[in-house]
Amino acid sequence: MTRAPMALPANSDLPSLPQVVLRAMEACRNDCDYREIGRIISADTALCGRVLALANSALYGRPGEVTAIEHALLRLGTHRLQTLIITASLQHLLLDLGAERWQQIRDFWRHSLTTALTARALAKLTGYPDTEEAFMVGMLHNAGELIALRATDSENYQAILDQQIDIAARLAGHWGLGQMATDAIRYQQAPARDIRDAAHLVKLINLSTRLALSDSGGFDAAHTIFGLTGALAKEISTRIDREVASIASDFGIPLDGTFDALAVQRQLFHEVIRSAVIEQAIGSLPDVATEAELLSGALGNLSAVTDRPGLAFIRRDDELSLLAATRVSPPAIHVPLDDPASLITYIATDNNAQVLQSDAVSILDQQLLGLLNTPSMMGVPVCHQGHCFGLYVIGLESAGEFADFESLVTLFAHRVAVLGGHLDPYQQHHVQQGESLEQLTHRIELRKRVHEVSNPLTIVSQYIHQLQKKLKTLEGSDLVDADLQVVREELERAAGLLERISSAGLPENESAQDSNSEGLSLNDELNLLSDLFDEALFLPNEISSELRLTSAPTFIKATRGPVRQLIMNLVRNAVESMPKGGRVQFQTAAPVWQDGRQWVELTIEDSGNGIPESIRNALFKPVHSTKGPGHSGLGLSIVKQLTDDMEGIISCRTGPEGTSFRLLLPATTYTRSDNREEPAATI
Repeated sequence: MTRAPMALPANSDLPSLPQVVLRAMEACRNDCDYREIGRIISADTALCGRVLALANSALYGRPGEVTAIEHALLRLGTHRLQTLIITASLQHLLLDLGAERWQQIRDFWRHSLTTALTARALAKLTGYPDTEEAFMVGMLHNAGELIALRATDSENYQAILDQQIDIAARLAGHWGLGQMATDAIRYQQAPARDIRDAAHLVKLINLSTRLALSDSGGFDAAHTIFGLTGALAKEISTRIDREVASIASDFGIPLDGTFDALAVQRQLFHEVIRSAVIEQAIGSLPDVATEAELLSGALGNLSAVTDRPGLAFIRRDDELSLLAATRVSPPAIHVPLDDPASLITYIATDNNAQVLQSDAVSILDQQLLGLLNTPSMMGVPVCHQGHCFGLYVIGLESAGEFADFESLVTLFAHRVAVLGGHLDPYQQHHVQQGESLEQLTHRIELRKRVHEVSNPLTIVSQYIHQLQKKLKTLEGSDLVDADLQVVREELERAAGLLERISSAGLPENESAQDSNSEGLSLNDELNLLSDLFDEALFLPNEISSELRLTSAPTFIKATRGPVRQLIMNLVRNAVESMPKGGRVQFQTAAPVWQDGRQWVELTIEDSGNGIPESIRNALFKPVHSTKGPGHSGLGLSIVKQLTDDMEGIISCRTGPEGTSFRLLLPATTYTRSDNREEPAATI
């Protein structure tokens, strides 16, 4: 008799490893970007399922087929994501699983992550267009087993285990992963010879599960399914095992021996309680317009949370000023930071929480203890993303209380700093520079509008990508696919323009936020971009690439955005000049001396057909494109403009044997204090 299919559980019934949930909470609390939060969530099957289920639901417009965590996070937004993580944390506090079951969940986690990473590696190797979809299906392929591990009795556990593949396939459909993902999960254990003509994703997941299990027949299956040698399959498995071990170490998850989840559960419990208390305190703050109002207004809430007296200081340039006190009217105290000698000056210098040491009490420390009327005190900076605009001092009955209050007060100060970051950070700067209220209002409104438009552009781009995948099976889809590709390229260009618009006219310290005193390392950027180019441009077009990077420092006077745009435009031109494949070479040299200045040289050379003679004389001017409909011919003119903006020099050599662009970019005068050299990189 055929067994009736088991009802699907609620998404919240899937348990996660507490280490991953704890790390996700910390990432949300620290306002990490979507990429970092996505990296954490992607490492856990249950969290992936929750995020995808919500992102693909009808609550967010058109349901279906968000298959990458980053796109799901963009659709949900920060507030909804934090709610989801808190819900997962609370769910964990209700789990009553024994030590043996937690150890099984740890082993499940290891296998899921190994399968997902293997699927991504095989997808890249075999030319599957959506490597993140392969990763996601690999992570979710055995979700049915996770449901079984949640069962409290052995009979129910075995019943679910018997139907785990069917449950996982149905969950994939429920989470909006589409038919191909559902089939890939359903046929994960099919014989290799039976799936040789199946869809690419089906073959990827089938082989990945075998290699993740160290199945002795997995290496033979690699040859049957994809024609890969056993030696290559073993090499991939070995590399993935090392990567899983590294991720486990990062999360603090022991892969061998017994697994004690109770200690982390207790830590998670305290984090949830602290977060709830802090959010309640922060949520009751009145509306404020300035950092000073925020610091002083939040002091009363901090004092209520800790049941301790407090002081609030604001930092302006190189001076601390007392703003507020809970027990007395704040006297006029202004403390220079050029010669740290007291607790608050040490905190403002190091930007770390500290407690007053009994052997290092200055006169100012004694005065502050008098204002607090306590024998000891601690202080925490109010910092967010490198910007510290104040600090709090809390009175203690003894220095030993520091351990009890440190994490709570630090979390509170961070949340205040985050709120401060949401205030207009340029208001004081613009007032000092004479900007009118109308200009300031216009600037803030522009930034809001740019932010509102950017996220939908990303989602539209993802939908076009999904549509391209669906059209591949239809006759005559090549022409439509080419048109859609043009649309995607224009969306990417629009997103780049929006980013430039939003940063235009900002103070210098804002527009240069992605650089540092060293300048930007050109070698680092090329190493970072090479993987992107290989996967997105070179491999699909049968183009090989080579990096020949100097071992000398390559720090240039530039910021990251323009440099990446410049390189991207040149690389796209190179790819489009080689429709039948070819070679692209990147080469750096430094230092280069010309016209009495020091430069870093970048050469990008391709083996394409060369630039048509008809447009060489107007090479860096906007011209009619020779690439066909959808191309504006602005690529090289933008390159020239970006180079001029960086005060650089660009030249071109072209002919039937290929094209070479040589750029000289101004070098920084920065020298490493330890005389280390940048490592040479060759591929």
